[in-house]
Amino acid sequence: MSLSLALALFGAAVLAALAGHSYWQTRRREARRVVVAPPAEPREPVLREPGFDTPAEPAPDESDQPVAEPPRTPRRNVPRIDALIDAVATLSVEVQISGDMALMHLPPTRRAGSKPFFIEGLNVQTREWEPPAAGQRYVEFQAGVQLANRGGALNEIEYSEFVQKVQAFAEGIGALPDFPDMLEVVARARELDTFASEHDAQLAVHLRSRSVAWSVGYIQQHAARHGFVPGMVPGRLVLPGAEEGAPPVLTLAFDSQAALSDDPNQAALRDVTLAFDVPQTDPLAEPFITWQASAQALSLGMDAAIVDDNGAPLSAESFGSIGAELKRLYDELAARDLAAGSAAARRLFS
Repeated sequence: MSLSLALALFGAAVLAALAGHSYWQTRRREARRVVVAPPAEPREPVLREPGFDTPAEPAPDESDQPVAEPPRTPRRNVPRIDALIDAVATLSVEVQISGDMALMHLPPTRRAGSKPFFIEGLNVQTREWEPPAAGQRYVEFQAGVQLANRGGALNEIEYSEFVQKVQAFAEGIGALPDFPDMLEVVARARELDTFASEHDAQLAVHLRSRSVAWSVGYIQQHAARHGFVPGMVPGRLVLPGAEEGAPPVLTLAFDSQAALSDDPNQAALRDVTLAFDVPQTDPLAEPFITWQASAQALSLGMDAAIVDDNGAPLSAESFGSIGAELKRLYDELAARDLAAGSAAARRLFS
C-alpha cells in the first residue's frame, strides 16, 4: 500500500486514533527535541521536453580548427564552501595551476578534528569555484573549514590543524595563503553552534505492539509496503527522499542487536521508532504529513499504539501546538539563511 493510499484510507482516522499528549523536548546534540502526524501525494518529477536544434549549414573543413572541449557534467552532491558556515582562507597564485598539480598536493584527509574542510579552485574556463579536477586550470584557490556541526563548535586546536594542512597544500602549489584571525573564527563558531543547538529538532514517535511481539522480518515486510528500504545501519529502515543523495525523509529504527542476531526472525520486538530530522529535510517534501500518515498506516497494519518516549498515547489536541512550533522553527532557520533541507543546513546539522 502506498503512502498516498494510506493517507486516503487513514487520514480521517488520525484525529480519532490518537489519545494522550505529546511533547517538544529541547535537546543539545545527542538529545534532540522530540515531538509528534498523512503523506503528501508523491511529487511528480519535472520533465522538460527535449529541444531540437535547427539543421546546421554545411561547415568548412575543420581539420585545422581546435577541437572544442565538450561541456562537463557538474558533479552532484559535492559539498561547497559556504561563508555562512565556513571560515574561509584565500590562496593566491601568480600563475595558473593545473588541476593535476593541485590534486597531487591535496591533504590525504580533509578533516580538522571533527570538522570537514574543503579546498576549491577558480576554474580558468568556467570562472566558477569547484574542487580541483584533472585536466583543468585554476587562477586562485580557497579553503574553508566548517565552523560547527553536531559535534560542537570549531575550537582552537581544530582551527590550527586546518591552518597547518592548508599551508602544506599552499606550499606545494606555490600559493600565498591568507587566513582569518583565529579568535574571530572561534567566536563565530561558538555563536553558530549556539544557534544550531537551539534549532536542532527531530519528530519521533514509538509504535508499541498491542499484542504479540514482532520479528525483524515482520517489521521489514510492513515497512516495505509503505516504501521503506534497508538503511546503512543495522536495525534502521529509511524512506528515501526524491532527490538523489538527499537524507531520508523518514527513519524507522528498532533494536540493532536483533537485526545482527544469527536468526533475526526469532527476535521478539515490541517497539519501533519512527522519526524525521527537521533541519535535514526540505519542508516542501511535506515530511510532517508523511510521518504522521506512516505512523497511522504502520500502527494499523502492525496492531501498534502510537506513544511518546514515556509510553503515553499522543493526542489530536497536541497537533496544533506541534505544527505551530514546527513552523516557527522553519521560519527561524530560513531567516538565518539555513532553511531546512538546504545544503548549508544539512552540513551544519550533521
